[in-house]
Amino acid sequence: MKLHQEKTTTTRAVQARRVPSGEAVEIPAGTLVTITQALGSSFSVVAGGQLVRIDGRDADAIGREVPPPPPTLPADASPDEVRELVWETLKTCYDPEIPIDIVELGLVYSCEVEPMEDGRFKVAIDMTLTAPGCGMGEVLANEVADKVLALPPVGHVDVRLVFDPPWDRYRLSEMARLALGM
Repeated sequence: MKLHQEKTTTTRAVQARRVPSGEAVEIPAGTLVTITQALGSSFSVVAGGQLVRIDGRDADAIGREVPPPPPTLPADASPDEVRELVWETLKTCYDPEIPIDIVELGLVYSCEVEPMEDGRFKVAIDMTLTAPGCGMGEVLANEVADKVLALPPVGHVDVRLVFDPPWDRYRLSEMARLALGM
């Protein structure tokens, strides 16, 4: 698989996370970076020889557009409609090292949607990582929680990182296998 890479210079200082450690770093203004992945609502870039991830809200720092807000559902949406929207939203979350969304990678094990007393919905998601020691686990889980909680009918989100059963390449979708040349 050949990735399109684009070089650009940061227009301002920007916060990022090292991949795969998840350590917070600041990339100074005027730094030459190579964008290696611009999918979903985050960007993977090489800065100073290190792979880092920049949140979509900081897209302007690398000359990109901030991703659009999530779609909405009517106030009387059913649990099935909310579940479908949540799954579509999960497809906008990408592994920072592999240009494939977390659903196609088989990282999402379950998504439960339940009505709450106030008319909104509680969403519980079990997901895993390609490697249990990956420092990006909390970053990915937070991205999932933030995106799902931003959906208007959602009032509460619980994202659990689970490692049983462990992830393996057989959880990849057919599309993911084709994209990775497997």
